[in-house]
Amino acid sequence: MDAAVENFMPVLSTGRHRNARRGACFMEYASYLAGLRWSDHPQCTHPSLAALARLVNDLTSDSNRSRLTVHVTSVIGLVGDDPRLPVILSSLAAASALPVANQSRQRALATALIRCERLLAKWDGPEIDRARMRIRVAFLMAPGTEEWARAFVGETALATLPPVSVNEEAILRTSAIGIADACVQDADARLERLLSQAIDECAVILAPAQSQYGQPRRELQPA
Repeated sequence: MDAAVENFMPVLSTGRHRNARRGACFMEYASYLAGLRWSDHPQCTHPSLAALARLVNDLTSDSNRSRLTVHVTSVIGLVGDDPRLPVILSSLAAASALPVANQSRQRALATALIRCERLLAKWDGPEIDRARMRIRVAFLMAPGTEEWARAFVGETALATLPPVSVNEEAILRTSAIGIADACVQDADARLERLLSQAIDECAVILAPAQSQYGQPRRELQPA
């Protein structure tokens, strides 16, 4: 990276940027701090978490985006190939958005949660229990959405077909936009909380005791 840009820290802003002088999205900032090539898809962060971070960065209002900088160092070093992680992050995002999203997005999110729940059934562990509990709570907070989703998918199909994979990119995007566009006064805070919870889950699941990027392990705190 240019020596000239090392005398200041980038400012968080939306979209991709050619270099730090033009600002940085969340993941570009992470690549900068990790000492990697400037990129919004750096190798220092799991792709699922990075995708969510980019969405939260772009959907947070200009007045509150700088608050996200406190989380940037936390994503550095969270890498791995645990197959559970995309499903867990998808269910976390969808469960966070379901109670506040508009009806059309609620239906898409509820259907996604039904599919996530089926996929989660083949795994065990505290992180899986947390994901299942989030799904149950989300359905309780959005009455009628589970019934609609099960009717839409079809109970017979759910009972006889093997679990299908989830469209992680679509779920994360629908969830983040659902929160950002919701008729609530704390949309930015909800987006930040979603990102923070996702980071916590990744820190526990990927358990980077000490990565090549020098980030210590982060323990998940009870809600």
